[in-house]
Amino acid sequence: MTDQNSLPTRSERPWWRDAVTYQIYIRSFADSNGDGKGDIDGIRSRLPYLKGLGIDAMWITPWYPSPQKDHGYDVADYMDIEPDYGTLANAESLIKEAHDVGIRVLVDIVPNHSSNLHEWFQAALKAAPGSRERNRYWFKDGRGEHGELPPNNWTSVFGGPAWERVIEADGKPGQWYLHLFAVEQPDFNWENDDVRAYFEDVLRFWLDRGVDGFRIDVAHGMVKLQGLPDIVEPDPTSEMLAPENRPFWDQDGVHDIYRQWRKILDSYPDHRMAVAEAWVSPSSRIARYLRPDELMNSFNFDFLSSVWKPDQLKKMINHSLEALAEVGAPSSWVFNNHDVVRSVDRFDLGLIAGGSSTTLERHGDEKEFNIVRGTQRARAGALLMLALPGGAYVYQGEELALPEAREIPEDRLTDPRWLLSEYTDRGRDGCRVPLPWKKDSSGAFGFSNNFELSPDDAWLPQSASWGSFSVEVQDGDPASTLTMYRKALAIRHKEEGLGDGPMAWIEAGPSVVAFSRPGNFACYVNFGAPCDLPLGSDLLLSSGALDGNTLPTDTAVWLRLSQ
Repeated sequence: MTDQNSLPTRSERPWWRDAVTYQIYIRSFADSNGDGKGDIDGIRSRLPYLKGLGIDAMWITPWYPSPQKDHGYDVADYMDIEPDYGTLANAESLIKEAHDVGIRVLVDIVPNHSSNLHEWFQAALKAAPGSRERNRYWFKDGRGEHGELPPNNWTSVFGGPAWERVIEADGKPGQWYLHLFAVEQPDFNWENDDVRAYFEDVLRFWLDRGVDGFRIDVAHGMVKLQGLPDIVEPDPTSEMLAPENRPFWDQDGVHDIYRQWRKILDSYPDHRMAVAEAWVSPSSRIARYLRPDELMNSFNFDFLSSVWKPDQLKKMINHSLEALAEVGAPSSWVFNNHDVVRSVDRFDLGLIAGGSSTTLERHGDEKEFNIVRGTQRARAGALLMLALPGGAYVYQGEELALPEAREIPEDRLTDPRWLLSEYTDRGRDGCRVPLPWKKDSSGAFGFSNNFELSPDDAWLPQSASWGSFSVEVQDGDPASTLTMYRKALAIRHKEEGLGDGPMAWIEAGPSVVAFSRPGNFACYVNFGAPCDLPLGSDLLLSSGALDGNTLPTDTAVWLRLSQ
């Protein structure tokens, strides 16, 4: 049993303890100007859809000026808007209009690294070794007789070495700079006071414009172990969720940063918040980011990385609730985002989110993929996630049961993983393909307001089958995934016992995950052979058709239990 007693009611507690937040991958959500890329006015045009879906907040991926080497996660200016996406005035209008319909707005902040076109890094390239400009990043002399070797053996998350050598003003090879991601993404030096002050200004800039919070990219990576020592294990991988601690992940110094950020957030009204993308494990490590004087939320990547097995999911749920209860923080559940293979594929193929370094390991064998079974599991997983205590994050297209797009030609792949893995990992593009809004292919299945735009003309080409998953096809269909999400979110709002609060496990056999919430509410998810549901219970919602009182395989239900 997991219990979180003595919590205030939903109306009395901060909104982020219960919120369902919808992630918008801005480049792929809606295109308002016909250029094949999503933009801010595209989001504004779809606010009625988001309101009708029933979300509480939206998180928008980076919308700052960027050369787009990593689709916005290489930021050139943190206090302006990428021209492809609109203007600062457009952003301010979106924030206001979203608030007018009751949707809060979170923006992405990328503090671990900048673009190599950021004015600070350009100044650092022109400055001398040891200068103030270079000290804002990690510039180091190389090893070897002539400095020809990298300063240490760290590797990039995207593949290859994590260091790049620069040509100095005299035309000769000189120092090296650290980039834990793409070569165009130099890491900031968070030991530098200029960096700390700069990002505090960035926070205030957007808070002053009304944003309700921030999603912090690579929240566990800003501080590096003093001295930047070599990794001594045989495998020097930089994977985001590494099996052992790394000298560049989850260092104690990050918590000092977040204590200061918390003071800034708390100085504004209306419960401003921040959620950490902290790829750390186990849950007790995540909890350290959510102490009362630090951040409010952190994505639950142990949960995200679970496969479709009842014992593993139940174990991860228990670990998370127990760890976060110790610091008084709510859990934040997530099954999909812009970095992982979509759950429709993952749950069917038994993949771990994020995968490894080859296409097969990351995406599975398409010949073995059963989309019907994968969709059933993804729908059941959604009801599981939305019934658990705390908040939840839904990735755009998840409410349509979109599968991974596997047909993208190799010459259209854009993820830096593809190049840096030496063409062994197709990367993350398959979960980033533009959304289908209409069933016919004009305007890239309604993604764009330019009706002449074909599915192949979008910035990432859409699958030929995309129209069958579209909002237009699913809207009004009582059996569609979109209808199920709308019903689930409406029930969640009406049920005082959902969102943050206590839960208790119900023993229903080894193949069933079942638990109760206040108000005689219960969730049952069946992973095995068909089983009977409790007699006398009322059905509130099901992820699939039932056979009388029998719960089929890979199906979830929400029930009102008899007293």
